[in-house]
Amino acid sequence: MPQPELQSRTAWPPVVTSPRGHLAIGGADALGLVERFGTPLYVLDEAAIRRRCRAYREAMGDAGVVAYAAKALCTTAVLRIMDQEGLWLDLVSGGELHTALSAGFPPARVLLHGNNKSDEELRLAIEVGVGRVVVDNFHELERLAAMARAAGRTVPVLLRVAPGVEAHTHEFIRTGQQESKFGFDLATGQALEALDRVLDEPALDWYGFHCHIGSQILAVEPWEQAARIMMDLAAEAHRRTGRFVRELDLGGGLGIRYVPGDEPPSIAETVTRIRTAVARLADERGLPVPRLILEPGRSVVGEAGVTLYTVGSVKRVPGLLPYVAVDGGMADNPRYALYRALYTAVLANRPLDEPAERVCLVGRYCESGDVLIPEIDLPRVEPGDVVAVFSTGAYNYSMSSQYNRFPRPAMVLVRDGEAAVIVERETYDDLVRHDRIPPSLAREG
Repeated sequence: MPQPELQSRTAWPPVVTSPRGHLAIGGADALGLVERFGTPLYVLDEAAIRRRCRAYREAMGDAGVVAYAAKALCTTAVLRIMDQEGLWLDLVSGGELHTALSAGFPPARVLLHGNNKSDEELRLAIEVGVGRVVVDNFHELERLAAMARAAGRTVPVLLRVAPGVEAHTHEFIRTGQQESKFGFDLATGQALEALDRVLDEPALDWYGFHCHIGSQILAVEPWEQAARIMMDLAAEAHRRTGRFVRELDLGGGLGIRYVPGDEPPSIAETVTRIRTAVARLADERGLPVPRLILEPGRSVVGEAGVTLYTVGSVKRVPGLLPYVAVDGGMADNPRYALYRALYTAVLANRPLDEPAERVCLVGRYCESGDVLIPEIDLPRVEPGDVVAVFSTGAYNYSMSSQYNRFPRPAMVLVRDGEAAVIVERETYDDLVRHDRIPPSLAREG
């Protein structure tokens, strides 16, 4: 197969064209993918995912482990890639844990998170032997200890702490501030009280502390600030108990490029600066350097994803932005509707054409808020054109719904020009598969 050429109209997104002159994704012609699999279609570039996994592991070296945050995108194929690349998993539910087990992922390389874990989830974690349970609150601590004792197991745990760091990101995806549903409060002494309780419980094996400050973070300084606060906590924990922190988990949250103005630091810079900060802070406090854990999600899969749509109608009103409606929208990508997340796009069938008009890219759902991109410059758009929206690998499929009873799209994985389905397109029958009509509603006669 002839290799695609790289031709770029702007710095972001990079536009790679196929021999047919269409957008190419992972060496596959986008229009060829549409012809085979239809639209809307989630497309993942496997090589791009693996490059990011390796960038994280190489930057981390022997300082610690990288745990993929599966909430960004959780399918059996994606988790199989993470296993092959040697990553751990950061999971937040029994469903994600079941997906990992179905993919053959070793449970010993799993961190189980969540601020309201059910008894069923905790029992499953104990039964399969997850690597760490990240304990979020006192109620969970008591329940986990009781279950571990009943099972005759010792469960390795990290204590999640709210460090009071304000990450500069949208308020809905900040998680490290004091006013948060997550973690033991640091300022009021809850974190050290939780440590005392864990150390008094033989069924729990304390490894260290965890924090997570937010998502789509475009600077390294917030992690350096979090590292300082957490190493101060480690020093106080040692003074109080004589125990050293073996592991320090600083979470994830590195941002990606959604629009040309986004300039996140590189994976290498981010990990190196965090590693350096933790080592320096440990040395300054006379502590051994803990094993570092990072939990990237978006920055592993986000830019590797492209969603393809077919244009259905174009509404043009003099003096207003044209409305370009595609065959998907807020049900397969709710991020603009949730927190005004921005994206960029091209026409996949003519990606190098110069922009000719500014349009509003909308979906087909019965909501005025069903917007994908509120304003974007595109060539003149006509029904039948194929729109490619970039950086949709994270938090699109994982947050999708069947709103208006539309089936969820298929997802394909592309590598060296070859494509394979990793999530089947839902059917109309799938929409009613779990519906039931009670006997009281049986038809008369």
